[in-house]
Amino acid sequence: MTVISLVLLTATTLRAAPEYPDRGPDIYDPQADGFVLINAALQQARAENKRVLLDFGANWCPWCHLLHQLFTSDDSVRRKLAASYVVVMIDVNKRKGTARNAAVNEKYGNPIKAGLPVLVLLDADGRQLVTQETGAFEKSGGAETDDPAKVLAFLEQWAPPARPQP
Repeated sequence: MTVISLVLLTATTLRAAPEYPDRGPDIYDPQADGFVLINAALQQARAENKRVLLDFGANWCPWCHLLHQLFTSDDSVRRKLAASYVVVMIDVNKRKGTARNAAVNEKYGNPIKAGLPVLVLLDADGRQLVTQETGAFEKSGGAETDDPAKVLAFLEQWAPPARPQP
């Protein structure tokens, strides 16, 4: 199951070149069906008593890359994600007139209207718990980076309750 988490978190593709080379490697799979990813994540979340964290974004988005970098490089955030969440990267880029994963975005109440990236939290049964615009995570003073403490506080607040011991 850890392998599934890693695949869902990184969601890198086997493409020869990134979709937007100036942004670096793709973090969202432009060809992935969001519903398929979410269904797999929900199965894992039920088995492991975790929540599902949907990360809506696009490979062109610099803030999406910054949040992803925080998710994967900050030890406290990375550990909390691994312990309590299954992360699903949902590509919602609109390219050549086609909005990717538009039905997924619609199902969760059009969270991308808040900008990118935006997070949607689900419980293990797929019930939507909260939609979080990520501007709230930015460091104070106009810094264009996310504050690990703010992200960690959000993750702590919405972590699943511990299962009762038999």
